[in-house]
Amino acid sequence: MQSIGAAESRFDEKLLEISAEMDAFEGYAHAHGLRIANIANAIGKHFNLAAHDRFFMQQAALIHDIGEVVMNRDYIRASRTLTQEETLDLHRHPVIGEQETSRRGMSRGVQLLVRWHQEWWNGSGYPDRLEGEQIPLAARILRLSDTFAALTDDRPRRNAMSEEEAKKYLIEWAGIEFDPKVVKAFLSIDTGVYSAAPAIAAGRQTGFLAG
Repeated sequence: MQSIGAAESRFDEKLLEISAEMDAFEGYAHAHGLRIANIANAIGKHFNLAAHDRFFMQQAALIHDIGEVVMNRDYIRASRTLTQEETLDLHRHPVIGEQETSRRGMSRGVQLLVRWHQEWWNGSGYPDRLEGEQIPLAARILRLSDTFAALTDDRPRRNAMSEEEAKKYLIEWAGIEFDPKVVKAFLSIDTGVYSAAPAIAAGRQTGFLAG
């Protein structure tokens, strides 16, 4: 019988491959899902999240936008502002992502984090318009981690912000998009966690999900 550790190792490898495909589809210059996982893990440690909770959060980080890949819309890679109709269509991706992670046999916890990674602290996010602490802490952490990683990477529609510009954005939107406590925690972590733009190969070699 195979050990649990060996099974998890292969599972992590597969997630990294899916994440790399997702990043390429969305037009990220660097390993976006892996950056989110690293940032989220550091914030999770700040809140003393249990290791297994951080493990599931990192799994969700890697494939949080898998719904966009399933939808396979050309506008996702377009170097222009989306139309209102395209924006509304794109808002379906967390639910489609939840369905896809279920189809792939991911845990229910990972499925729900994928569903809720676009929820906002003030209740104006999607798909369920959860508000405040109705949103699980791990999902609130993913919302901030995803935003910071996205803002500081080049995209088809815009150039990357500097880290300081992105931090200013997080501070300005604390209490609106982001949980203020999560913003405060993020600002306290070692900058090395998010300054680096890790390659997928590096994630495979170091076994980041174990940390």
